[in-house]
Amino acid sequence: MDWEQHAAKLAAEVTDPVSRWREPVASTPRHELVPRWWERADGNWVLRDGRSDPDAWLAAAYCDTSLITSVGALHADHASGGDTPRGLPTSSATLPSLVVRFLRHARLVEGLDLLDLGTGAGGLAAYASRRLGSGHVASLDVDRYLTEAAAGRLARMGLHPQFFTMDASRAIPGSYDRIIATVAMEPGEGLVPVLGALRPGGRLVTTLANTSLILTAWKTEDGGAKGQIERDWAGFMKTRHGADYSPGLESLLTYPREAEGDEVTSGRYHVLDLASAWELRSMLEVTTPGVELDYQENGRRRTAYLVHEDGSWARASAECLDAPEVHQGGPRRLWSQLERIRNRLNAEGGLPLHGSRLEITPDGICHLSRGKWTASLGK
Repeated sequence: MDWEQHAAKLAAEVTDPVSRWREPVASTPRHELVPRWWERADGNWVLRDGRSDPDAWLAAAYCDTSLITSVGALHADHASGGDTPRGLPTSSATLPSLVVRFLRHARLVEGLDLLDLGTGAGGLAAYASRRLGSGHVASLDVDRYLTEAAAGRLARMGLHPQFFTMDASRAIPGSYDRIIATVAMEPGEGLVPVLGALRPGGRLVTTLANTSLILTAWKTEDGGAKGQIERDWAGFMKTRHGADYSPGLESLLTYPREAEGDEVTSGRYHVLDLASAWELRSMLEVTTPGVELDYQENGRRRTAYLVHEDGSWARASAECLDAPEVHQGGPRRLWSQLERIRNRLNAEGGLPLHGSRLEITPDGICHLSRGKWTASLGK
């Protein structure tokens, strides 16, 4: 298969002409990392098999896009054509431009040891091994199939980084100068093993669960880290502790779909898919951690659902951009909190998240500050 010209074109698209990451991208046969993947079609997941359609395989693999490789506990490599998995995506081949951005955020130079936290399809481990040498790269994932598949596929490329299969929120073997997480980490206890595996003066790059916030931080002498929230953003899957996510709060979403709220009002702002409004979603997680979302469109009618494990819930529904009817219940008013955030965004022209200072204490708590504004995540 003549993949080299496709890889060179991709490298030119996602790197600068003088970038040291251009050659690693151009020399990596990305299609070999993703022989099968899932695509969304008419509301269902549909299996794509590269070998049965080589042209579509090359087009997908060398496009700057993420390819979903697992949905729920079903990896595309193990699926048959009639399978229609349900649930959330659980692994992917991350779009190459984002992989390169995270490698740049890590401030990598030759001789440093890197941990790639969240193996996925193995793209970051491949690029890093070509640049740093396999002996300086390790990759970790909770899913044994992902680490074993990536190890075999990279070995066929002549790359041999070390792979670990374990839950990074509980333990990480070894120590590293740089840690890049391409899964969204839970602040608090979930960050403690990561800080423990980072060498003094080392640098951490990750996103935080339920946000698009990219944090970069240098490890400090007390075992914590200091840095900032980058003026950049990314959306990654949350860390999981097994082959699939726990059911979470999905069962709680059943009640808000039809319930009459303790409070029924007219909302100020139109209904939107909050999961795609990254800055608003991030600020909601900072102010009200643990809110789960759902969103539906039925013709012109839009409906958004917010729910929290403490029993708080909200449903807002309206035609297109009309003011919504809002039902809320439980101890907190979740839609009202979202509207306060939108008020601030309109009044100030932005939110204080990006560019804020960051301090991670040794217990994994993330403290953010910008001017007089402060917030903490992970308590």
